[in-house]
Amino acid sequence: MVTFPNAKINLGLRITRKRTDGYHDLETIFLPIGIHDALEILPAPGSDLPLLTESGLPVAGDPDQHLCRKAWNLLKRECPQLPTVRMHLHKTIPMGAGMGGGSSDGASTLVMLNDLFQLGLTRDRLSELALQLGSDCPFFILNKPCLAKGRGELMIPVNSGAVSSGAVYSGAVNCELLNCELVVVHPGVHVSTKQAFAGVKPSDEGPSLEGSIKAPMSAWRDLIRNDFEPSVFAAQPVIGQIKDLLYAKGA
Repeated sequence: MVTFPNAKINLGLRITRKRTDGYHDLETIFLPIGIHDALEILPAPGSDLPLLTESGLPVAGDPDQHLCRKAWNLLKRECPQLPTVRMHLHKTIPMGAGMGGGSSDGASTLVMLNDLFQLGLTRDRLSELALQLGSDCPFFILNKPCLAKGRGELMIPVNSGAVSSGAVYSGAVNCELLNCELVVVHPGVHVSTKQAFAGVKPSDEGPSLEGSIKAPMSAWRDLIRNDFEPSVFAAQPVIGQIKDLLYAKGA
């Protein structure tokens, strides 16, 4: 089985509170975009542990902490009948770019294993498991434009009449997303999630993203904020320069 885990971007990001469990409460719009990795999973009878090989962009860090391998381990505890597998990941989504590539790979592994071996887990349960991999992993189970709150796991689909299962909010959010051209610029700068959050001073002051996103897109520039920008722009000025250039070009 082969699938193509996609990246995402955030439309706005408000970090509203530092929680007692060490995580942050936030408000953002998750938007899936058409930049993909490629992931293949095949049964590997006779093996004791899953085999993971990679190509494309190198993935740094402890191989045992790779989200594809962690996803298999997580699902094996949930479903002991899960057999061992051979996985190959071709990496093209840039890392440290806020595009969620690793989270997408981990969430896609859960979905693929569930489908390939007919484990029968619901999307709700897959989302609960995905949250154990990372705060934005449940989004990639839903994988539709949505307003996210909490750690990112409480989601309301955007421009849809249905609420994602398990969400504590009701209704749907409408915003101006149709007939737009999306430009993504990656300057080769790596900013870790830990670095990004370290520079944030949580605050729930100012207009909510849920309200601001309903305004015409022409007003978003003045209404919508990304709380990572002040500290990240200070540390990596080229990112702020790119934003200024895009605005100068009519974004």
